[in-house]
Amino acid sequence: MLIPEEGKLLVKLAREAVTTFLREGRKISPPSDAPKKLWERRGVFVSIYKLFVDPETGVRKKHLRGCVGYPEPVMPLIEATISAAIEAATDDPRFPQMTPQELNQVIFEVSVLTPLQLIKVSKPREYPKMIKIGVDGILVEHCYARGILLPQTAVEYYLTPEEFLSECCVKAGLPPDAWLYPETKVYKFQAEIFAELEPGGQIIQRRPDLGYIPPRRSRYNFLRGGW
Repeated sequence: MLIPEEGKLLVKLAREAVTTFLREGRKISPPSDAPKKLWERRGVFVSIYKLFVDPETGVRKKHLRGCVGYPEPVMPLIEATISAAIEAATDDPRFPQMTPQELNQVIFEVSVLTPLQLIKVSKPREYPKMIKIGVDGILVEHCYARGILLPQTAVEYYLTPEEFLSECCVKAGLPPDAWLYPETKVYKFQAEIFAELEPGGQIIQRRPDLGYIPPRRSRYNFLRGGW
């Protein structure tokens, strides 16, 4: 596990990486004095959210501006964070490239993943009871198609485990019920989540499991493509 200071450093590096790339067109190098733990290979996702005020309610909200990452530990965590941050800002196919003018309108969030764990069940309908909302993220794999959703997604959109699985299938380009196919594999993972509260401001460690209220019935309007 990371200590808070290490998580905060990753968020600051994500913002610095995007700021430097958008303004100067170059990729920053990891600081030479970074903690050893950040040089371990870990999966990581960087999410960028744009803040706005709902004109009807006056309540501040956020919407996804970009999210890219590495589900598996393909490179040192600190390098993966820098690369994912830049890609989230410039190469997420769902959104236009960020501009420097947006930097003071967005917040950065870094999710450091645990290794993927294959969920073993005797029949597919057992998957929902193996997933803990607010704690587990999931990755669905069917042949060459893969889709991933982070733990916080289910909480933010009030998803049940069944809905979480279906939306992950859609994310992979599969039918919503593809998690019921015998040949489909479902993996779960957990994440340490660190996020800015304000653009360039205070950084906290998020606990999505503390904010989850199981819905009595489906009441979400999930935005396709969310992480």
